Amino acid sequence: MTLGQYYQTDSVLHRMDPRVKLTGTIAYIAALFLAGNVWGYLLATIFLIVVIALSKVPIRFMLKGMRSIAFLITLTVVFNLFMTPGDELIAVWKLHITREGLILAVSMAVRLTYLIIGSNIMTLTTTPNALTDGMESLLSPLKVLHAPVHEVAMMMSIALRFIPILMEETDKIMKAQMARGASFDEGGLIMRAKSMVPLLVPLFVSAFRRAGDLALAMEARGYRGGDARTKMKPLHYEMRDYIGYCVLVLLIAAAIVLRIIKLPF
Repeated sequence: MTLGQYYQTDSVLHRMDPRVKLTGTIAYIAALFLAGNVWGYLLATIFLIVVIALSKVPIRFMLKGMRSIAFLITLTVVFNLFMTPGDELIAVWKLHITREGLILAVSMAVRLTYLIIGSNIMTLTTTPNALTDGMESLLSPLKVLHAPVHEVAMMMSIALRFIPILMEETDKIMKAQMARGASFDEGGLIMRAKSMVPLLVPLFVSAFRRAGDLALAMEARGYRGGDARTKMKPLHYEMRDYIGYCVLVLLIAAAIVLRIIKLPF
């Protein structure tokens, strides 16, 4: 899984302010959900292609992480395909494929795929420290309400970075269990769910152990969060960051216009 990993290279996106990338990810997700026709998805596709080209991250590396959510996408497509009422196109036994279900299934598959790739780009081009600083800066207005902004930003950043570590740990545990004769793909749904118990228990134990080790390491290094904490590299906007904000405004405006105007397809 590529979500949560950082890909080291020199690109425009890598040099951009993390606040712009966080805002851009939110704006892109909003544009995806605003898309109600082919033109909206075409706009999201063009934007995604341009961002991938600017990131200089190999497209194969991004698509490799899609295999981990292939089952989720397939399940979403199947449910929308066969459980959406409308004009019937194909009937197989008691299953009916409707025109509305086909359109909804395709749109949901595209949305999920673009959503994962867009989120991957943010983490692939942003270091954990920069991501934490960007989140803290964007959430700083909540300090008026005495919210622990720095701690929340740190927890969100650590959670993102722990995703690939936990996925790797899950793979190791599964291989170890299979070497001892365990099977995770035999029997019905209930049997498969029961077979996951020997996998989940050591995974949770490992996750809590890693969390404890991380907390001890942070305390041993004198880590203290909050307002008194200074930054070695303070965030500063540059011209490319302002251009990025302008592009995001244009993206949202175009998505809203394409949503309101009645265009063919």
